[in-house]
Amino acid sequence: MAATVPKPVFSTLPSSSETPKHFLRFALPNIPLSHAQPKRRSFRISSSLSSVTPTTEHLVSRFALDQPRKGADILVEALERQGVTVVFAYPGGASMEIHQALTRSSTIRNVLPRHEQGGVFAAEGYARSSGLPGVCIATSGPGATNLVSGLADAMLDSVPLVAITGQVPRRMIGTDAFQETPIVEVTRSITKHNYLVLDVDDIPRVVNEAFFLATSGRPGPVLIDVPKDIQQQLAVPNWDQPIRLSGYTSRLPKSPNQFHLKQVVRLIVESRKPIVYAGGGCLNSSDELRRFVEITGIPVASTLMGLGAFPMSHDYSLHMLGMHGTVYANYAVDRSDLLLAFGVRFDDRVTGKLEAFASRAKIVHIDIDSAEIGKNKQPHVSVCADLKLALRGINEMLETREEIEGKLYFEAWRRELNEQKVKFPLSFKTFEEDIPPQYAIQMLDELTDGNAIVSTGVGQHQMWAAQFYKYKRPRQWLTSGGLGAMGFGLPAAIGAAVANPGAVVVDIDGDGSFIMNVQELATIKVEKLPVKILLLNNQHLGMVVQWEDRFYKSNRAHTYLGDPSNENKIFPNMLKFADACGIPAARVTKKQNLRAAMQKMLETPGPYLLEVIVPHQEHVLPMIPSNGSFQDVITEGDGRKSY
Repeated sequence: MAATVPKPVFSTLPSSSETPKHFLRFALPNIPLSHAQPKRRSFRISSSLSSVTPTTEHLVSRFALDQPRKGADILVEALERQGVTVVFAYPGGASMEIHQALTRSSTIRNVLPRHEQGGVFAAEGYARSSGLPGVCIATSGPGATNLVSGLADAMLDSVPLVAITGQVPRRMIGTDAFQETPIVEVTRSITKHNYLVLDVDDIPRVVNEAFFLATSGRPGPVLIDVPKDIQQQLAVPNWDQPIRLSGYTSRLPKSPNQFHLKQVVRLIVESRKPIVYAGGGCLNSSDELRRFVEITGIPVASTLMGLGAFPMSHDYSLHMLGMHGTVYANYAVDRSDLLLAFGVRFDDRVTGKLEAFASRAKIVHIDIDSAEIGKNKQPHVSVCADLKLALRGINEMLETREEIEGKLYFEAWRRELNEQKVKFPLSFKTFEEDIPPQYAIQMLDELTDGNAIVSTGVGQHQMWAAQFYKYKRPRQWLTSGGLGAMGFGLPAAIGAAVANPGAVVVDIDGDGSFIMNVQELATIKVEKLPVKILLLNNQHLGMVVQWEDRFYKSNRAHTYLGDPSNENKIFPNMLKFADACGIPAARVTKKQNLRAAMQKMLETPGPYLLEVIVPHQEHVLPMIPSNGSFQDVITEGDGRKSY
């Protein structure tokens, strides 16, 4: 039976039956602002069509029913109707009408970034940590192009995001006007969909569609480009316009096929060495995944994006697999006879050499995106559906079918994997008084009891944060996985702190990534966000240095970030960046001083920067070289040794 698209319901705001197309220019009267308290959005990322209907039951419009208002005001009210309470917006000439309209809203708070890239990464951090769509706004031209990395990042990591850009007036589009870029064309391949609004009357429908697209099926970014004259044009909005996405909605996954689920159950019963390969698609199915493991006793290996979907401290957790995954997780995949791939895309950093990956196993692939099934690795059984619904169906079959009872016995397999855990634990060496970066992250895990929301930049510190912090729940771990965008950590922490007031939010960063968006320290200070920054400073681009050590005879090709004329001095002085923004900061260089320094960071109210000086010779291990297999795994060595 075909899925039906629910019509968005706005119960308290009646709409006009007709929308006039044109109005003479006249001044808007001063209307008293009447608003209820902001209400947090009720919908979450899901493939369920009914789950993305916005709630506006407490919203009271500041305009009379038939009162003309600017397109910018229509846009802002459309956001309010979607339940938006926070945007990350940086103003400019082509978007200032939107910012003026935002000042007339008592529902929406603008967190002002200091760079548009900071804004889009903050919107991602908000979305990743809350499950709600993030919203960012930028002006035309360079403002819009500064969003590109964030949009590409959200696309690769399936993050629900709505980006709104100002554009030059319609009559100037295509004339190479000042600050004009064709942002729709620029972003076409890195967004789930995008819009250029050419009719002010389309704004309510376009915004409604954008949020529907961003949050349904496989989530992703949607861009809305709004010319300045559209923002200024007066109109009476029609809030009852239906969405026009029949092609898209017809392709959304249906309920999982029961026959396919029975095939999955049969393969589980027949297997002796099964393994769950859990990805970012499991983040909304954490409860179902845990129940599946309780029933079956099948161990779980997580991807970088899937960390937290299954508790890392659980006895059946094998932690992360892939290039820098644990030996025992990669061993399990290599020796398994059944690979249960849940919400994954068989990324190259996980699989290495495709033909050698899980070569002994039958493969079950469950994913909401049909394009991912069979794209890199051909499964024996595939289910294109919402993983939450698929796991519920599988769990129900496993619990109710009497003939299965007693056949799910994987104790010998778990013992084999436990032997690998003992033989190849995650470990690191210590050198005199130097602080191993892994030790710093272990201590953070201990002092926060594994409950912090952690964001990272990209590089060695990112991998160590994935390995040595034991995530307990989904949406604790915020990182740029597919794109690998340096500079992500600090603004993502901003978004997480805004979305989760009262939570401990820590940006574990490297000196290379941190400095790429260091200006966002100003946002943290002004917005009074209690973001803690654990800066692992090795004065190098650590991951590139590691590859130089391993594969380029340690030849340094522009990977030193300090001052070559004075290599004994830490450069730049990161503490002064913090001081310039009025943020307390400290530096620690010796292992015996780390605990006290980190406790002070966590106990100090508000933001804090703790710079930890770490040796640049450390390598992230284990490591499977690019396009390698499990047989090529590296478990020893660092930059103190020649290769």
